[in-house]
Amino acid sequence: MENMVESREWYLAEYCPEGVPTSDHLKLRTVSRSLADDSIPDNHLAVETLLLSVDPYLRRTITGTIDGLYMPQHEINQVLKRVFAIVRVIRSKDSKYTEGDILLNGNGYVAEYSIVPSSDIMRKIDPANGISLSDYLGTLGVAGFAAWLGIEVIGDPKPGSHVFISAASGAVGMSAGQLAKIRGCRVIGSTGSDDKVNLIKEEFGYDDGFNYNAESDFDAALSKYFPDGIDVYLDNVGGKMLEAVLNHVNKYARIPLCGMISQYNQVWTEREGIRNLLNMVGKEVRMEGFMLDSYWDRFGDFAKDMEIYLQEGKIKSKNKINIGIDCFLESLNSLFSSSNIGKVVVQVKA
Repeated sequence: MENMVESREWYLAEYCPEGVPTSDHLKLRTVSRSLADDSIPDNHLAVETLLLSVDPYLRRTITGTIDGLYMPQHEINQVLKRVFAIVRVIRSKDSKYTEGDILLNGNGYVAEYSIVPSSDIMRKIDPANGISLSDYLGTLGVAGFAAWLGIEVIGDPKPGSHVFISAASGAVGMSAGQLAKIRGCRVIGSTGSDDKVNLIKEEFGYDDGFNYNAESDFDAALSKYFPDGIDVYLDNVGGKMLEAVLNHVNKYARIPLCGMISQYNQVWTEREGIRNLLNMVGKEVRMEGFMLDSYWDRFGDFAKDMEIYLQEGKIKSKNKINIGIDCFLESLNSLFSSSNIGKVVVQVKA
């Protein structure tokens, strides 16, 4: 590898407080980057990016305001970062890693090449273990970890519990439903199309599901699918669906708040309010938001569980792989269009 490389990277050109970001907000540029030994600090690695994880939370880091997820904002002209990435080591200033190692970086850059602190590395990957690299960004990455925390740690459903999962065919939902089934629960999901309803039942083992775009009354739909009420609701969308769920919760129900994707592209004054929070008092419901940053000490437990489930076929994955770093913006916006199934990944290098 040459000491100087041309690296394409996405950077923030202008904040996007509402709506989906465009090429006015996020831009692709080419920079010259030195990978020479004297450009790499101690305990750092020079890496090339193989795969990038595309996740909804990134949208909240380019609004220019801190609310909702309370995530630090990118600075103008700054390369996008804080994404999960599969990287290959080019040069190493850390004895734990050598040239050619394949690694999971938990704080990666949306760039072809970068120099990163070795403390950002989540794990070394063995390409011969039968697990695809893209699964380390999905089922074994941010989305899988969020699903595992929502079901295993916060929701904690008991066998026979009635579990509802919104955005069930998405990156979090596909794993969450399967984890709840492993626990012996009855699991229903909502998705954005009839084809996705069939998918979650046939491939991910959901007991049933409904297309929210075909339902004019969420309250009536939940009455149909949950005649005995809801014990655990993993919320990925917020808005009207969350309000409807609160009319059907059982006593002591748990609602892990994983995300509210229906709200991400709106300023807070335009978001839909929840009018029936009083139901939580009478039913003694526990609703809890969670951020992965508070649970990194559990990542090892999660990875061990999910890797076994994958290898044993107890959990299935589905990834949408888009080719080329130039498609990152399009891939990010696709998350808000209901056009995807499973985990969205950008393949940067083969």
